[in-house]
Amino acid sequence: MLNTFVVYVENKSGALARVALLFRRRGYNIESLTVGRTEKPDVSRMTITVEADADQARRIEANIYKLVNVLLVENVSAVPVITRDLAMIKVAAPQEVRSQVLELASVFRARVVDVALSSITIEITGAEDKIDGLLDVLRPFGVLEMVRTGIVAMRRGARTSEPNNEQTPDFIVE
Repeated sequence: MLNTFVVYVENKSGALARVALLFRRRGYNIESLTVGRTEKPDVSRMTITVEADADQARRIEANIYKLVNVLLVENVSAVPVITRDLAMIKVAAPQEVRSQVLELASVFRARVVDVALSSITIEITGAEDKIDGLLDVLRPFGVLEMVRTGIVAMRRGARTSEPNNEQTPDFIVE
């Protein structure tokens, strides 16, 4: 089962390396990893997706909590979340097929971010299956290059987090 962990860490050098090392030591392959700043300048948020059963997921969560600089860990796999992925796809698009590529991008609500003589670069944001669908229809034209950000996840609704302890960290907005 695919598990998504949201991890808040102090925005300090080495935090990402410690988390990644934990997964390597335990033999888990990280399917997706995104890291970025939060509304608090001294806190970063990691979204980590990993294949693990329920027991393994509990152990992963407990082990992440033990790391230096970790403020909060939450497995959001079983709660309502909004997930997004961003991809930029460079497609071979000579003049004779350019309109077809542009039409496909429009169908998937993707944006054209660069046009060259023989290629078009498309940006798409959405669920993984939406991006995979666009990739599937663009492959016959020739995908020259592609980059994806990885999954970011956020709880739905007003509640932002449910800490496991009684004390809510000061960076969590209720």
